[in-house]
Amino acid sequence: MFDLLQELFSYPFVVRALLVGTLVALCASLLGVSLVLKRYSMIGDGLSHVGFGTLALAMAMNLGPLEVSIPLMLLAAFLLLRVSENSRIKGDAAIALISSSSLAIGVVIIAMTSGMNADLCNYMFGTILAMSTSDLYLSVAVASIVLILYIIFYNKIFLVTFDEGFAKATGTKTSYYNMLIAFLTALIIVIGMRMMGAMLISSLIIFPALTSMRIFRSFKSVVISSAILSVFCFFMGIVISFTISTPAGASVVIVNLAAFCLFTLAAFIRKAV
Repeated sequence: MFDLLQELFSYPFVVRALLVGTLVALCASLLGVSLVLKRYSMIGDGLSHVGFGTLALAMAMNLGPLEVSIPLMLLAAFLLLRVSENSRIKGDAAIALISSSSLAIGVVIIAMTSGMNADLCNYMFGTILAMSTSDLYLSVAVASIVLILYIIFYNKIFLVTFDEGFAKATGTKTSYYNMLIAFLTALIIVIGMRMMGAMLISSLIIFPALTSMRIFRSFKSVVISSAILSVFCFFMGIVISFTISTPAGASVVIVNLAAFCLFTLAAFIRKAV
């Protein structure tokens, strides 16, 4: 095992992927608890599809993917939240409409610029080779900002997650904090999508929260469990991917699925005993 880890850390691209991926997994798991409890998890999935379109546009324009995607994703997060809250179209239907349209636009852009080649597969399902040194610096900076903002506004996020009506009654501007959660989610999806892919990045948001909720009940314990579980599953997924040459994003999702099954079994046994 030590030799495997030593070999793993000898590759710079793997080290970059582990560093950024760990931060992304940590932030995604923290935000995921609020998104799942507020039934906003579809927004994370919708944003991942929108992100595919923004990355395709950046590639077509020969511009930096993160520099183009970040502002467009923040705009998309604002629109998705507004649509889900205020539109005559029901929230989940509106999100599905926007996300599927963005995905289709991204596929068309790629087909017209570079053709349906390996680039499409990389954008859809991710690759750890996509993380350059410049991407590393920007991704670490963005993930650090997300983590700091989450810690600073933890109490407000907790309040709007569990009792938005009470939060409004106490004078809390809930719309601001809902928007903050959506913006932070958009940022994390952008920096994590090139590794995990548009089709798989939302799993980092949903799985750790759902898995932790099988056993834990308090918000704080679910948040802590989700953070630890998400980082562990990401690391194990990368190790498995490196060992047996499977896609990194898919390997991480499968490890998360295995953890979900184990926690569900443990909850069933505890309830039966």
